[in-house]
Amino acid sequence: MKPSQFFKRSELTATLWLFRREFVLVGAFSLLANVLMLSPTLYMLQVYDRVLASQSELTLLAMSLLTLCLFAVMALAEWLRSRVLVGAGLRLDERLGTLIFNASFEAQLSPADPAGLAGQNPARAFSDLLQIRQFLTGSGTLAFFDAPWTPIYMALLFFLHPWLGLLGLLFALIQAGQAWFGHQRSLAPSEAAAEAWAEAGSFLQDKLRNAEVLEAMGMIGKLQLRWGQRHHTALARAAVAQHLTHSITAVSKFIRYSQQSLVLGAGALLVIDGQLSPGGMIAANLLMSRALAPVEQIVGGWRQFIGMRAAFARLEQLLLRHLPRDPAFKRVPPTGSLSLQQVGAHASKRPTPILQNINLQVRAGTVTVILGPSGSGKSTLARVLVGIWPEMTGAVLLDGLPIEGWNRLELGPHIGYLPQDVALLEGSIAENIARFGTVDPVQVIAAAQGAGLHEMILRFPKGYDTPIGEAGRLLSGGQRQRIGLARAIYGDPKLIVLDEPNANLDELGEAALFKTVEGLKAQGKTVFLITHRPAAVAVADRILILNNGQIQTEGPRDAVLAALRAVRQAGLKPVPTPDLVELTA
Repeated sequence: MKPSQFFKRSELTATLWLFRREFVLVGAFSLLANVLMLSPTLYMLQVYDRVLASQSELTLLAMSLLTLCLFAVMALAEWLRSRVLVGAGLRLDERLGTLIFNASFEAQLSPADPAGLAGQNPARAFSDLLQIRQFLTGSGTLAFFDAPWTPIYMALLFFLHPWLGLLGLLFALIQAGQAWFGHQRSLAPSEAAAEAWAEAGSFLQDKLRNAEVLEAMGMIGKLQLRWGQRHHTALARAAVAQHLTHSITAVSKFIRYSQQSLVLGAGALLVIDGQLSPGGMIAANLLMSRALAPVEQIVGGWRQFIGMRAAFARLEQLLLRHLPRDPAFKRVPPTGSLSLQQVGAHASKRPTPILQNINLQVRAGTVTVILGPSGSGKSTLARVLVGIWPEMTGAVLLDGLPIEGWNRLELGPHIGYLPQDVALLEGSIAENIARFGTVDPVQVIAAAQGAGLHEMILRFPKGYDTPIGEAGRLLSGGQRQRIGLARAIYGDPKLIVLDEPNANLDELGEAALFKTVEGLKAQGKTVFLITHRPAAVAVADRILILNNGQIQTEGPRDAVLAALRAVRQAGLKPVPTPDLVELTA
């Protein structure tokens, strides 16, 4: 089996395998650096056992110059291996960044993982990538390459004297045991503290988004008490974790200082007994430090390694569950015909479905107005129509093909979607209308004119280049909605879903909206218009009435209105919503 086949578990492991040449180079530089690490030991032996005995200044000078040269080569080798690792980390990020970005968005729109697999929190995907990159380019990886030299240094200690070798082996086992014990004791408190801090921060961040409402209605004081409870809980858990960490650090320092002194003392005892030279005593101390250095690095970086391993597992599951689309696979652009077959929409922690048994056939080039009371599932249906509701059963077919089978980057330009809460991004008006792609002035102006927005934009000091601020905070609600409408009809979308597009529009804006819908229909676009205002029925080809998550009535406009009037005249109430009462009056 080829190595590439063995490692082909995910894009993550396959990408890491591409950097095997870099890791071989790091291993070679580590070999050179660790061999040259013996230079101080040899220099010390020669100074104490030869130079001091011979009183030769020329020998001392020659040995000092040679040792300095060896130190320079050793420093160069360490610098080169660090440079190789940093470069590998940057290229790793470049290769995986786009894959993780796309997989994160797909995961956000996917149903929650029923098996509890890693990767179900896409918001932390890039933090996981950063954690992996920092570990690979940090002391943890260098300790991995230095660790094989610990037995060699131990062997040299045994060569100097067996008791020194046994003492070094004992301290290595003590440090490893202390690291394992410290990790077991501190892991749970540290995770509990991190979780508490995250909960307190998330609570505060969520309330800051609504700071104006909270200030206006005097709610800040009450919410501050709730935040304070979470904050104090986080402080208490952090204090417990810090006390444990400090205790473990104190024990570690005691072990390290004891090791240095005891090795020196044992060497001195062997010198007194005539079993070791003074140079050997100093060299043993240096060898012990070098032998235990990788162990200390591994002990210090053990928590980072555990975190990196968990981050690796999460990223690997994310990329395995959301494989990259084949860029060579292309579909014929859709015409806009839509079919829903036994569609149901669910939400976690909600016992009953939001939508159930939705069956619908819509021809391309028609306008469907969706009506119904609040909470009937209209906005959920809008998300189902464009294929972004995560927990869905049944099938949504665009031109006879499942909409989830499309490459979203390929399908996106053919979809126009205006959500009820208009989500604009920080940038200029033109960039938002052009969906942050290449700004085509002709198409941007055409979309703005179609949304009745062009004249208003020209009144801004910078026109289409006017920045709108984060989430469009520098604009009014009606302006944001019109820009969102212009973005939805920008380019050549075939399927357009507008959720309450006239909620913040005045009469003139609403008239411009209906004119835009008629123009889209004339161009053969498929339009779904969700609204509470009965005037929208004038532009409809078909009417769909939702109630309690089910289609109560659906069909051609005139037929549906006639049926509703007949029901009303018979003294029955069709649907408890004022817009339908007005329609059937």
